[in-house]
Amino acid sequence: MPLIPEEPQIPESAQGPRATASTPRPVPGPRSAATPRPGHPVPGPAKPAPPAPRPQPASDRPKADRPENRSAPQLQLIPASADGALDAADEALDLLLDSGRAPGDVLVLTTGEQHPWATHELSFGEAAYWAHHEAGDDVFFAGAASVGRVGTRPVVIVAVNGDDAVADVLTGARERAGALLIVCGDPQRVDAVLGAGV
Repeated sequence: MPLIPEEPQIPESAQGPRATASTPRPVPGPRSAATPRPGHPVPGPAKPAPPAPRPQPASDRPKADRPENRSAPQLQLIPASADGALDAADEALDLLLDSGRAPGDVLVLTTGEQHPWATHELSFGEAAYWAHHEAGDDVFFAGAASVGRVGTRPVVIVAVNGDDAVADVLTGARERAGALLIVCGDPQRVDAVLGAGV
């Protein structure tokens, strides 16, 4: 029987430092679908889709304009003074856009002085201003006087920067917010109007 040569031994000094209890453990990186988190099952083959629902007669379909079919938007309050409400609204808008929210999803309303962007857009004339609203592809800024004319958007931000039309703007904003209503203002005033318990 032929002799197998022994494997060469690597001296301990050449092996590098040994892991000890004080050595930090590596932080796990992102996992693929093939390696799920511990305690989560490995995804299997996709389940077949349920059959498509049969069309309902027009008389049985829910009407889109009935408010009882629409859930109330989530309310988020950002405490701010009347002087700081526009800045707080701008910060909230920046965070939404940075997180991936589409600009056309957002409507910004003010209760006092117009937002500077609304003033800028209105400088091109009323027709161009409302055409910008109808296009729905960018953030739209409107003041208290325009609340009745603006449409619904997934997110509405209100800057409570004046006293004149707070109740009208907040009530209109709640009706126009599809998923999220962000109010930048005094919590007591907001609660007095919306009764949100904030």
